[in-house]
Amino acid sequence: MTADGAYDLAKGRFSDRRWRLNNLYWIKDAHGRRVKFAMNWAQAALFDDLHSLNLVLKARQLGMTTFIQLLILDACLFTSNITAGTLAHTLHDAEVIFKEKVRYPYQQLPLALRRAIPAVGDSARELAFANGSSLRVGTSLRSGTFQYLHVSEHGKICARYPDKAAEIRAGALNTVHPGQTIFIESTAEGRDGDFFEFCTNARNRAAEGAVLTALDFRFHFFPWWRHPGYVLAPTDVAIPGKLARYFAELDAVGIRLSPGQKAWYVRKAAQQGDAMRREFPATPDEAFAASVTGAYYAREMARVRGEGRILGLPHDPALPVNTFWDLGINDTNAIWFHQRAGREDRFIDYYESEGEGLAHYVQALRDRPYTYGSHYLPHDVEVRELGSGLSRRRMLEDLGLRPIVTVPRAKDLGTDIQAVRNSLASCWFDGARCDAGLRHLDGYRRAWDEKRGVWRDRPHHDGASHGADAFRMFAVGYHPPGPAQDFPATVGMDWEPFG
Repeated sequence: MTADGAYDLAKGRFSDRRWRLNNLYWIKDAHGRRVKFAMNWAQAALFDDLHSLNLVLKARQLGMTTFIQLLILDACLFTSNITAGTLAHTLHDAEVIFKEKVRYPYQQLPLALRRAIPAVGDSARELAFANGSSLRVGTSLRSGTFQYLHVSEHGKICARYPDKAAEIRAGALNTVHPGQTIFIESTAEGRDGDFFEFCTNARNRAAEGAVLTALDFRFHFFPWWRHPGYVLAPTDVAIPGKLARYFAELDAVGIRLSPGQKAWYVRKAAQQGDAMRREFPATPDEAFAASVTGAYYAREMARVRGEGRILGLPHDPALPVNTFWDLGINDTNAIWFHQRAGREDRFIDYYESEGEGLAHYVQALRDRPYTYGSHYLPHDVEVRELGSGLSRRRMLEDLGLRPIVTVPRAKDLGTDIQAVRNSLASCWFDGARCDAGLRHLDGYRRAWDEKRGVWRDRPHHDGASHGADAFRMFAVGYHPPGPAQDFPATVGMDWEPFG
């Protein structure tokens, strides 16, 4: 039967969107071969649970970008006057998505269908059809009004291109009116940025059983263990102790893996290394807790988690609390709260705020029931302000913050970063009170050179910088007391309210 003949037979079923998606479109598979598209388990699950606003957190290699593009192409072909847009993190990626996921499937349609719905405009980034519908791609889609919007790899955009992420939030998302369709899909890239925030809010609403409105996102998660192909014959695949503990943790929360799934994970983890939990997560929390690409402390933070050193960590009133600061001018100030117990460095609290004066932060310390030791601040605490002629150190001392230790300016930032890596081996954290600070240690990363497509040899300045810089004051400025002083009951101070 000719393609046109098949088209004539199929016309009666064109009103069935599921049938169209599973029968009309041809794509290229992972090997570059032309194959008929049919929804896999994850794509079918998303199709059956669609909402107007959709957040998709995924494992790799599930074909979500392909599916969403076909869904949008199908809407443009079979509904008049649809305007659709797709955003990617680079123009090259946007054009590749368009070429492989839109133009190629359209060109493979039966000739009779293409004659019935011809493309009247075809460029490297846009297809326009005779029925008034169109689909275009780019890195910014602020202008116009869209009925369909797809943001691809939004987590990566948030991590590497924060300005673009802000533009998407303020611009592109506002081009879609309530009740129209948005897909934001990505693997996780840490716990900072809009993608994490959107997913957290959507998960919270789902946990509360809230009814979704046209302005609420539905959260979709597709873990690696639901993929039927992620299995391997378990013969001769030894499970390391670390992964055996990981599998036991999954079992404890109801994720029971077969021997074949465990064998696949062991082999894949050996290949992926530190990226495994980001690229192939078992739970949403695991996905977001995994290291950010380019993160300075990825391995060390993975070790902190793997050794169970993030937990409920109580304040010990018999031990003094040291503080470690980052000072910003009209910017975020960050403070870590630390106790030394034997050979352990325990971080029991974290605080940050912005746009506040020094008195605000001193009051934040007063409000906590801690007996303080020393307060470690960066070198610029000694800089005198032009108006008053006073240094911030003097201002803080006048507010009662004593004793202050000034940490010298870094001669080599790389050496300081290595000091942080070394110091994390002795650190324990309270998971609840230090949550924001832990996000910053996870998210502190190299700057991305967009033109060259490489990581730079300097940090990216964003929300993670302040908490990470404050922690650096501990790594380079703190020297633990000798054995006889490991457990002092009190520290001499001259400001009573801190006691």
